[in-house]
Amino acid sequence: MNKALLSFLVVLLLLAGCASSVTKDIMVETEADPKISFAGYSTYSWLGSASIVYDPKGQWEPPQFDADAEIKFLIDRELRKAGMTEAVANPDMIVAFAAGIDMSLLEIKNDPESNLDTLKNVPMGALTVILIDASTGLATWGGVATAEVQKNPDQETTKQRLDFAVSSMFKEFTR
Repeated sequence: MNKALLSFLVVLLLLAGCASSVTKDIMVETEADPKISFAGYSTYSWLGSASIVYDPKGQWEPPQFDADAEIKFLIDRELRKAGMTEAVANPDMIVAFAAGIDMSLLEIKNDPESNLDTLKNVPMGALTVILIDASTGLATWGGVATAEVQKNPDQETTKQRLDFAVSSMFKEFTR
């Protein structure tokens, strides 16, 4: 299950939708090990976070905005809603997330003036969250959100989009 879950999440990093409102382009998928009962998990600890982006001009993240801290805050909130608490030692579950952006992704778009298909640059972003059983080291649950990168977003829009992505991931997570 662990390899299948991770493969599923990697494939989903490549998927995307079309944007027309603040969150309409965000696509979320989750997968859980069907043999796991999350009722036995009550504590979690953080493995860490990973960011896979090079954005020296600050086009995808507003200035003075810490996306990693916001994502951690949102995941903490969702896990606490599910009745879990953060543990300093001996957690039941380990939480990890990674955020990545592909600034060079190309997509075929129709040019309305010439009615010809052309390649357009459509930067894509993804957020992956994985819950790992601390005793076995196996991934038990994973979620991924993908979306078009919003160019020069403001802080409030970025927060709304992250909140929507994380909330949607954990909507079906139950203990």
